[in-house]
Amino acid sequence: MGYTIVALKEKIMEMYPEITQHGISVGLTFDEEKNAYIVKFEKGGQELITHLEKKDADDCMNNIKCVYLGVQVGQFIKNFQERK
Repeated sequence: MGYTIVALKEKIMEMYPEITQHGISVGLTFDEEKNAYIVKFEKGGQELITHLEKKDADDCMNNIKCVYLGVQVGQFIKNFQERK
């Protein structure tokens, strides 16, 4: 499946609106060696780096939510709120 990193990032932001609602920035790169996307969430000096497997990214582009990524987003938001 062909898509750009920009398109994948936009899809992630669309599927997980809580990222924008909480003012979290998202960085996305592709690691050829791991055949996975590296997703970096950042807010207020805190960051969480996680992997998104190519298959999960493909599913995301087909409007299938990635449970693992959703859990990571939720955990980052929870951790950030606890540290306020």
